[in-house]
Amino acid sequence: MFLISLTVLVAVPSSRNTVEIKVKMDCEGCERKVKKSVEGMKGVTQVDVERKGNKLTVVGYVDPAKVVARVAHRTGKKVELWPYVPYDVVAHPYAPGVYDKKAPAGYVRNAQDPQISHLARASSTEVRYTTAFSDENPTACSIM
Repeated sequence: MFLISLTVLVAVPSSRNTVEIKVKMDCEGCERKVKKSVEGMKGVTQVDVERKGNKLTVVGYVDPAKVVARVAHRTGKKVELWPYVPYDVVAHPYAPGVYDKKAPAGYVRNAQDPQISHLARASSTEVRYTTAFSDENPTACSIM
């Protein structure tokens, strides 16, 4: 008689993560299906679902890529990491590529595009000319 032991080591992330996912949910059945898809996952400590915001929040010692893959596989829905940031964080929320009509209220798309980021920077020459006639500058020139 031979005894074979097989040990499988599963790597669990050592830090606690909060994974926010965008997944479309229309009804209570969709909400329940999305929630159950991650509840039994190893390392998950908390699951929150916001049906109106189409947002799933998973807290625990989990890998974000694995959570996204599991929700997509178990539900058959299109799933992506939460692409939005609060409106106040972005310098130009109405710039092309940032503003999204489908975003929840108070949120815009998180864009790290160099074409958009140049909008937030003004050169020193531009700043000098715009502040030369400013009412907020006490030493500004005033033309009457």
